[in-house]
Amino acid sequence: MTGGTGSFGRAFIKSVLAQYNAARLVILSRDELKQYEMQQDPEIGEHASLRYFIGDVRDRDRLEMAMRDVDFVIHAAALKQVPAAEYNPFECIHTNVLGAENIVQAAIRNGVKKVIALSTDKAANPINLYGASKLASDKIFVAANHLSGRDGTQFSIVRYGNVVGSRGSVIPLYKRLIAEGAESLPVTHKDMTRFWITLRQGVNFVLSCLAQTQGGEIFVPKIPSMKIVDLASALAPHLEPNFIGIRPGEKLHEVMVPQDDSRNTVELADRFIIEPAFRWWKEDQTRRAEGAVPVPEDFSYASDTNTDWLDNERLANLIEEA
Repeated sequence: MTGGTGSFGRAFIKSVLAQYNAARLVILSRDELKQYEMQQDPEIGEHASLRYFIGDVRDRDRLEMAMRDVDFVIHAAALKQVPAAEYNPFECIHTNVLGAENIVQAAIRNGVKKVIALSTDKAANPINLYGASKLASDKIFVAANHLSGRDGTQFSIVRYGNVVGSRGSVIPLYKRLIAEGAESLPVTHKDMTRFWITLRQGVNFVLSCLAQTQGGEIFVPKIPSMKIVDLASALAPHLEPNFIGIRPGEKLHEVMVPQDDSRNTVELADRFIIEPAFRWWKEDQTRRAEGAVPVPEDFSYASDTNTDWLDNERLANLIEEA
């Protein structure tokens, strides 16, 4: 797993250790301190199956070494902060785009069976560099199925929204400000909406996609939306919001299935699947997920038009779970 010491990586590794008897779990990341801290986690520790690799997705040789005798790869490494990407565009491209190319080539050369790359809602109709780099990454992983061939490595993508309680999430920021006695909470815009998912839900969704994928799909979970101002009010009803304005590169609402992708999108009870537009996929109807039905051609899945909305009770449950 790349980026295995991040919020998602730690939760994913814990889940795999608890549910499966993996012969070897390789964690590749750049930060030796985070790897050390991960080894001190009593739920992870120095499990016999774990291998910690210091490395960077920019380094193809290191990736090829880390992927030897590996069957499945979860690619979670990325530069994710929108303002940082706007200010450091070269670094963002090297990690998110060229790193994706390195993952593809290393996986194919090592005969990896399946690769799941984690994406973001910001990759759909992107307006910032982070989103554009992840859209490019998504395109690379979908097209990689051409390179690997019918019986080679299968590449697919999981795209979801904001993770409750993860590093960089607004919820830990709000809770810290409340604990420090803040007189108001910063809110970018009164109408801003976001999708929300917990780490556990994200991990379980990725594992289910790993079992279901046939290569080339973009999997999108059905998850709830909430206005940021309502979230702030739910956490601290006694505090007034302080509207600070939308930051550079930030959207008012997020999209996970753009309308232009609706012609290639099918729906299941718990997810949408954006299928590849390539001939090899359309000619092989056995690839379609069992029970999946096409969405209307004018369909889009966005945080402001979502039919599933968080109320205060559900939000509290998500935060407690996180």
